Parts: sequence; C-alpha cells; structure tokens
Amino acid sequence: MFRATTDAEWLPLYEALASEVRLRILNMLAVAPMNIKDLAEALGLSSAIVTMHVKKLEKGKLIQTELVRRNGGTHKMCSIAVDRVEILLPDRSTPVRRYHEVSVPVGHYSSVEVLPTCGLARKERIIGQFDDTRYFLDPERMHAEVLWFGSGFIEYRIPNYLLASQSLEEIEISLEIGSEAPGTRADWPSDIHFYLNGILLGFWTSPGDPGESKGRLNPSWWTVNQHGWLKVLRVTEDGTYVDGQWLSDVSLQDFTGTKTDWTLKIAVPDSARHVGGLTLYGKGFGNYEQDIFFRTYYKA
Repeated sequence: MFRATTDAEWLPLYEALASEVRLRILNMLAVAPMNIKDLAEALGLSSAIVTMHVKKLEKGKLIQTELVRRNGGTHKMCSIAVDRVEILLPDRSTPVRRYHEVSVPVGHYSSVEVLPTCGLARKERIIGQFDDTRYFLDPERMHAEVLWFGSGFIEYRIPNYLLASQSLEEIEISLEIGSEAPGTRADWPSDIHFYLNGILLGFWTSPGDPGESKGRLNPSWWTVNQHGWLKVLRVTEDGTYVDGQWLSDVSLQDFTGTKTDWTLKIAVPDSARHVGGLTLYGKGFGNYEQDIFFRTYYKA
C-alpha cells in the first residue's frame, strides 16, 4: 500500500488509472501474472498498444514487470505491485501539521554489529563481498542503498531539529524492510526490533524474504532479496503504533529529555523467537523510492 496526495508527483498514478483498458489490465493481473502477449490476446489489442499501457501502469507504480525465461523464450511478465492505494485529499478543516523531516540513507549508520548471512550493495555493484562483516565498516558503505544481515543490529544517529519553542506532537519513522534468508524464502519470519534513544518501541514480525517477484526499483543484475514492506511507526502521546496497530505503551513522555539528536536502532537479537535477519531497502532497491524517513511533528 502507498498513500498518494494531490501533489504533482502523483500525476503518473492518476494518469495510469484514467483508462478503461488499464483498469482491465489491473483486474486481470489481480488474478495471476501475465505476459504482454497474453494480455494483448485477452484484450483484443496489439502487443505494441498493450506495452504502452503497461509502461503507464509501471510509471504509476501500480504494476511491476520482470523478464522470465519460459519455453525457450524470454517473456515480460507483469504483476500487481501494490494491494492498495490510499488517496489523501486536502481537508480545509484540518490544520496543516508542521514537521521536521530527515531522509537517512541506509548506509549512513553510526554503529553496527551483525552476523552473516550479510552484505551491502549500491545500484551499480555489490560493496565488498557477500557474508564478510568487515565491509560494513568500509568507507564505501556510505553509498549503500540496500543492506542485509542474519542477526545483530544497525544504529543511526539523526539530528533533532526541534527548537526550544516547538512542542513535540508525534514521531514518525517509515522504511522498507523485510527478513533475510539465505537466498530468498517467502516463509521466513523474523522479529525485527525497533529502539529509539535506547528504548524498545516494540517488534514487528516480518513474514519473509520475498523473491517470487522482482522489486520494482532493483537493477537488472540484482537476483537476491527483492523487496520488503513499507512500515510506518508512530510514537504518540498514547503509545507506539505500527501501521496504525498498537505496538507498545512507549509514548512521547519517554523522550522529553532529547536534545540534539535521536538514535534509531534496528535489530534482530539472538534471543528473539524468530531470528530471520533483516533487509533494509533504500532508494534504488525494493518497491519504494525512499530511504529511512524520520519525522518529528510539532506545534509552535
């Protein structure tokens, strides 16, 4: 699922939906993935016309495509990329919320302690070698756009831009994340723990490490971890929530002493019930074109 707004950046999504043919394609792909030829035959259109419609659906982030070898040939398989789109319309009765936002690249961590299977990569290449933890300290790791490990933790320091005159109303953290299996496995649960300033916010159990469909943003040479899930954590006056579901009693009152920076730690401890590792997807990998977003909402 992703949330769209009335900002111009979402025009490709609305254009993708503004066609009866493209809506029919979405309905067919909801049943099963199909290649261009099969879609063309089902729609009674030429492959060239269907290819044009598919490109618009891809640009709107509604479907994803993957080249697959089958019956001695190469087929462009199309599949649904998201299960739900939420459109947020402006509401004049709702005041605009003010916030500070920091986008943290996945390679900009300040502390790390991980065990294999593990690795890092940027859009162009693997950084170092697979399963060699030393490369998590290599200077090139600052350019990592995806990273993964079997157990351990990774920690980020994030500047706190709140002024003394600003009162904290909510903390929001969003990131694309999943498990880490040797290779890929859809059924590979992992209890991923989230800490803020050393306080455990709670954990979310990732269902697996998907590999059955290619991540929308992945480079063509990438063949392992494909995509995760976009998770949104919110710390409020009432507690902490993940995707709107209660996670723990940790609330804003637990962070009243924070001054210059925040420390976000993401971990899969050996003591967890499901030790299935984690994969963090940043810009250029997975299904969501973002790094780790950290927002602090405030009122002046």
